Amino acid sequence: MPKKRSGGGLSPTQQAAKFLGVSVLAGAVLAGIALPAVGALGLAAKGSVEGFDALPTNLKTPPLSQRTTILDAEGGTIATVYSRDRTVVDLKDISPYMQKAIVAIEDSRFYEHGAIDLKGVLRALNKNARSGEVSEGASTLTQQYVKNVFVEEAGDDATKVAQATQQTIGRKIQELKLAIQVEEELGKKKILENYLNITFFGQQAYGVEAASQRYFSKHAKDLNVQEAALLAGIVQSPSRYDPVNDEAEATKRRNIVLNRMAQVGDISPAQAEKAKKAPLGLKVSKPKNGCITAVNDASFFCDYVREVFLSEPVFGKTRKDRAKVWNQGGLTVRTTLDPQAQESVHESLKDHVNKSDSVAAASTLVEPGTGRIVAMGQSKPYGYGKNETEINYSVDHAVGGSNYGFPTGSTFKPFLAAAALEENVPATKEYASPYDMDYPSPIQTCDKPWINDKSYRVENENESEVGPYRLKEAMAKSVNTYFVQMLADIGLCPVASMADKLHVHQGNGDKLPQNPSALALGSVGMSPLTMASAYATFASRGMYCTPVAIESITQKVGNKQKSLEVPKSTCSRAMTEKTADSVNTLLQGVVDSGTGKAAGLSDRDNAGKTGTTDERKNAWFVGYTPNMSGAVWVGSASQEVEMKNITIGGVYHPLVFGGAVPGPIWKDAMTGALSGKDSPSFNLVDIPDGDKNKDKNKDKDKGRDEDKPDDGNNGDDGFIAGLTNGGTGDGGGDGGFPGNLIQGPGNGPGGRR
Repeated sequence: MPKKRSGGGLSPTQQAAKFLGVSVLAGAVLAGIALPAVGALGLAAKGSVEGFDALPTNLKTPPLSQRTTILDAEGGTIATVYSRDRTVVDLKDISPYMQKAIVAIEDSRFYEHGAIDLKGVLRALNKNARSGEVSEGASTLTQQYVKNVFVEEAGDDATKVAQATQQTIGRKIQELKLAIQVEEELGKKKILENYLNITFFGQQAYGVEAASQRYFSKHAKDLNVQEAALLAGIVQSPSRYDPVNDEAEATKRRNIVLNRMAQVGDISPAQAEKAKKAPLGLKVSKPKNGCITAVNDASFFCDYVREVFLSEPVFGKTRKDRAKVWNQGGLTVRTTLDPQAQESVHESLKDHVNKSDSVAAASTLVEPGTGRIVAMGQSKPYGYGKNETEINYSVDHAVGGSNYGFPTGSTFKPFLAAAALEENVPATKEYASPYDMDYPSPIQTCDKPWINDKSYRVENENESEVGPYRLKEAMAKSVNTYFVQMLADIGLCPVASMADKLHVHQGNGDKLPQNPSALALGSVGMSPLTMASAYATFASRGMYCTPVAIESITQKVGNKQKSLEVPKSTCSRAMTEKTADSVNTLLQGVVDSGTGKAAGLSDRDNAGKTGTTDERKNAWFVGYTPNMSGAVWVGSASQEVEMKNITIGGVYHPLVFGGAVPGPIWKDAMTGALSGKDSPSFNLVDIPDGDKNKDKNKDKDKGRDEDKPDDGNNGDDGFIAGLTNGGTGDGGGDGGFPGNLIQGPGNGPGGRR
């Protein structure tokens, strides 16, 4: 009988004997490490397995990361995204040839032994001890599965991956004990199924289903014997036996697997010989991962969906938690994207603006009354090369957009008009509207009055634009001095309140500054999505609905499906129906005979507003029908290009205006998006025109389109960039403002030139 130590327990000799037994059973502990058997036993005698009994026996198997599919509103695939390209399948959906091939080459006694293979261990021990290195391993499929679980749990963390794959006795012993547990709990068939779903087959393919699709463009259940042998052979070294890059080496390895299958009786020798003569028969499907692969220029929408997921608390408490769910994948995300509308936006942008142009264009369409985003695109493609960008010009910075958005110019004026109408200013209100004037002072804000203490001035587009004007004509012609006088009349606070109700905010998420430049003439940056959603409020007769991109999400965890809660649009009344109907009447005049005439649709009720900012660095058209609202921005993302004497989309423009470039983009995009759809009507109100004979000099300018200014120096806004604090830009960069462009919270207007 072996002696015990005085303190109880096993003696050193007994400990060594126990470790030898454990190691022989473990297989990989000794046979899988580059040490002779005697050396390993020496380590054991020093106590390397004293804690074997204390090792945890609960293998926490994380759900296998899988691909996520993003669908449009009709169920068509927009893109497939994944951190690991994997589709989990049941064993019954894996070819019997594949099951036999992987067992034959990796663990031919799989169904005969437990978690460890004693015969395999002894064979490997003998061979490795003689060679002094690892020339043969003895890990079973179960042990390999456990190791793969550790790798899967590590994800993309390089340190954790290194820990999961380190070749140490401690790691191997841990794998052994967990393998024993797995054998007891799962059984052979489930272990084989899990192994075939978790293992890496090269070419970004994880699991046999993804591998079958990658190499043969077929389901795993349809693999024939030679195809199964090829995939089984790859597992040992996916880079060495990669059939795409080294067909000869892959063929040799495949044939080794076929021979082994014949040796163990899975196929006959004749079958093996026939299969060995067959070509590899590759039909490779290239990896198609990420939003960059999205159809119809929907890459930016796809990326927006991801950003929404990562920012919405409904999907997890922290961004890290939400990222874990997204990277885990297995999601089917049904979105609001209308394929017809998306294709129309894509084609319109492509027809009017080239990706190599010095300026870019972005367009977003939303559905009034629901907030559903039905299209989103831009002229510079999603990507990382020349004339490409990852920045989504249609959305706020927080969800992948530009740093600040883009100044909107006169497209802001309808918000001021709505605020005035809500304050009971009549729609026939008349102001003197001179060609130029000092900003009125003081103007009441929600706090202390704004004071024009630097004698800032504002002027109209043309010297011929001299009032008095009523609201309808002032809106159609975009008369700056009219709206500045209206602002002075009602104060800044009602406009700021209306902006809040319409969720109109700067592209960086900040509220609008309370100064005349921002709240009358659109001097601060916003996103096309913000503008399209705000204008949709007019279309829905005063109901604002928050924009949404996701209809539903189902998640596959293992072989089970569950539905996830998704954020819903919330609708609230921003103005009375009468106010909305009045704005619709005013803006219909813009497209009928005003600055937006070139954008007007001929087959249905529509309304909109143009905007062209100072030095023509931005041009906008935002318009809508009762059932669709859309915003189009054209400009330089860096805000460094003045759109004068410029060629856009192969067309030369002496000067760019909201009605001249964005307007036609909007018109074509909306025409295609609405083709075949209902054509509802606005609820218009009667707004009498002013005395048309009061100023004959203006008759010749009536219906002026924005492409006929008299001086060519200012846009239809005449807004002053200097009205805001300078030096707040980030020095430029794609989507940001250069440091010398005035863009920030602002504390008052400044001089024009």
